[in-house]
Amino acid sequence: MPTIPWITPHPATPGTQAVVMASRFEVRSLGDVPRFLLKSYAVWRQIQSAPGALGASLIARPTKRTFYTLSAWESQEALQDFARAEPHRSIMTGLRSTMRESVFTYWQAPVEQLPVGWPEAHRRLAEQQATRPAG
Repeated sequence: MPTIPWITPHPATPGTQAVVMASRFEVRSLGDVPRFLLKSYAVWRQIQSAPGALGASLIARPTKRTFYTLSAWESQEALQDFARAEPHRSIMTGLRSTMRESVFTYWQAPVEQLPVGWPEAHRRLAEQQATRPAG
């Protein structure tokens, strides 16, 4: 499962702004990878029908214990509702002990610029990580 290409669960309203979120997750050990992958599938199924989801993609680097998500939403509220809904909420809580590091970044983009490319997402995640306090 190296990359799941961008999907568009719901069409965007032309002339509007999307809330874009990119994330990077690193699990503690290779032994944690299968569980994280399995749980990722459930979240992937959830996003396909989530209200306000305009697009999503996922990159899995299992041998590096690293996973990236990229998604676009019609509003910050739609993104927050998704994060609080099941199964996402329980999965994220349940995986907390297996996580080594998580990085999130958010920005807005005109819906006409969707899908956002992975180079832009990786750049923003690196910037976000560089601004975090050490330790």
